[in-house]
Amino acid sequence: MKKLFILAVITLLFNCEQPTSNNSNKASRTQKITVEDIWGSTFSTNRMNALNSMNGDYYSLLNRDENGFTTVDQYSYLNLEKVATVVDGKTISNLQKFESYSFNNDESKLILGKNIEKVYRRSTKGTYYVYTVNSKKIRLIGKQIQEPTFSPDSKKVAYAKNNNLFILDLTTNTTIQVTYDGKYNHIINGTNDWVYEEEFGFVRAFEWSNDSKFIAFLRFNESKVKEFSMGITGNQLYPTQHVFKYPKAGEDNAKVSLHTYNLKARKSKKIALGNYEYIPRIQWSNSNPILIATTLNRHQNDLKLHKINALNTSSSLLLNEKDDAYVSVKNDLTFLEDNSFIWTSEKDGYNHIYHYDFNGKLINQITKGNWEVTKYYGFNKEKKTIYYQSVENGAINRGVYSIRLDGTTKKLLSNKAGTNTAAFSRNLNYFINTYSTTEIPPIYSLYSAEGTMIKVIKDNSSLEDKLLTYSISPKEFSTININGNDLNMWMIKPLDFDEQKQYPLLMFQYSGPGSQQVANRWNGTNDYWHQLLAQKGMIIVCVDGRGTGLKGRDFKKITQKELGKYEVEDQIAAAKKLAERNYIDENNIGIWGWSYGGFMSTNCLLKGNDIFTTAIAVAPVTSWRFYDTVYTERYMQTPQENASGYDDNSPINYADKLQGNYLLVHGTGDDNVHVQNSRRMINALVAANKPFEIAMYPDRAHGIRKGENTRLHLYHKMTNFIAQHLIKN
Repeated sequence: MKKLFILAVITLLFNCEQPTSNNSNKASRTQKITVEDIWGSTFSTNRMNALNSMNGDYYSLLNRDENGFTTVDQYSYLNLEKVATVVDGKTISNLQKFESYSFNNDESKLILGKNIEKVYRRSTKGTYYVYTVNSKKIRLIGKQIQEPTFSPDSKKVAYAKNNNLFILDLTTNTTIQVTYDGKYNHIINGTNDWVYEEEFGFVRAFEWSNDSKFIAFLRFNESKVKEFSMGITGNQLYPTQHVFKYPKAGEDNAKVSLHTYNLKARKSKKIALGNYEYIPRIQWSNSNPILIATTLNRHQNDLKLHKINALNTSSSLLLNEKDDAYVSVKNDLTFLEDNSFIWTSEKDGYNHIYHYDFNGKLINQITKGNWEVTKYYGFNKEKKTIYYQSVENGAINRGVYSIRLDGTTKKLLSNKAGTNTAAFSRNLNYFINTYSTTEIPPIYSLYSAEGTMIKVIKDNSSLEDKLLTYSISPKEFSTININGNDLNMWMIKPLDFDEQKQYPLLMFQYSGPGSQQVANRWNGTNDYWHQLLAQKGMIIVCVDGRGTGLKGRDFKKITQKELGKYEVEDQIAAAKKLAERNYIDENNIGIWGWSYGGFMSTNCLLKGNDIFTTAIAVAPVTSWRFYDTVYTERYMQTPQENASGYDDNSPINYADKLQGNYLLVHGTGDDNVHVQNSRRMINALVAANKPFEIAMYPDRAHGIRKGENTRLHLYHKMTNFIAQHLIKN
């Protein structure tokens, strides 16, 4: 009855225009999910192409015509119809099939890219051109370059190549080389090193000033960073080596410095910022030539915003935020016309939005409550309104909200239940809302900024209809009281569940700091696999323990300096409490996870060997000594300072406790969690004379995807392992 009520509410919220899940009796749900279904096209979802908001009430999409030629097309937010083709690939010789585009400020020019190849997770390099809309002419910027970016006045393009920074002057057709000392694995100018890209989440390390007179950029001196080497099996006779700089916990980071380049004087200046370890953000204010630089100490618990005058390189402190654990780096810093700024912080115990003046004095706290702001979308200056996403309606849900700058007139703009994510137009008059629940696959709808749903753009009703023929069980949300905390939990039972029978239990988790797995959203492949296991007669459970997110600062940061202690205790305690239920087979309880989740599942099998009988660990960290500085030290400090925190929670040191069934999976090309982690775990298990199973995937990265049938093979392997050791029938 409760589920039917929720669906009725959703129907009303969609004004009867949105598709809804149909409830079908169990007898009609006879088709079984296969691994081939999961990794084939059976359950493909309709998704929107990534759109780019344009000036006014327009957006653009990268499309391909019937001949495969690329176009950039302009659409109206008001009716979602195409109004113009901005770039038509078939009319451009040598650039008929470009792969990326970006506009200048007035949208009279674009940068078009082709032959784009990945460097790491976010970084790419390729061949780029400037395209002029009116003349339809192109001009080569360069080959094998990175991050080409128009100046605000559209007269120049800055880019990085071979670790140096360059500027192409479009009016004189000359190229200015800003730096000359770039060298692979030694000096980087204008783009990031591996650890900044991975952990601070950006690649382009240069920014144009608003008046186009300066460029601020970061310089990385990697000379003291140790190299990591990965063997590449490839298809050649002799394997090769990929060697790159990777700072492991406690080791030397690159020395990063901030510089400004004066285009008129053609000179660079280094900016003094006092003592710091990291510069994770640089951003120009609305007051020329004032630059804002964010610095962090090595422990990442002392964040400073520096206000820098680019003319004379003088600086002053704008804001200083400290925390006993760490201060998160975000992208929310927004300067208003008067140079007051919006900032998000969890200093009151929950992540909220604040308003400061340009001297760093607090004007007001805009959002308040025992809930978290999860995304800041922007500020509409005409309406003096902020748009954001939060978990005000419960930690498993996400809603889109508006609120006045003074903290009044808060309004829910989206659906109350489920997960809502907004993509706003540049002028913040419209947003495209992506909505899903555990039962409703993504629905894309156009909304006004006032929260009126205008039109459903794309849905997955055909997938919903198809799923009605499969033996799919509902995901049941609840809480479970563990170690004094009410932890969020979901459970999937077999569709023919009988409380008088006993079922093997498989627990799934990730458990990393600030993460969330127990959420009311469409979850794709893992959920399908869990449903497959439920069809085979299992119960699957996920519990978000201490250290996970969206329940306040104290709940999240309790794991500080002890990654793998409280999280493991919670999973073990949850397994034992679930085992008390008469329908759980206490002798057949397993756990699995990927990355941090693999670290967790390994520890749980070893430290919880009195309750867990089986575990799968995919791409696990097995000692935080092997992981990078930025992520690890944020939560653990350095191994030199916190040796017990590292070693007491490392599964390598507990290999002799293995009593159950253990499957260890890793890609040998994982540049993130190195296969070193699994190989050291293997050595420890061999030394302890413990049996286990291994699945190594040559040259595959952290996601273990690349190559024909890779994921299909992996999930067959895991399914068979679970069937053999937990289901046993």
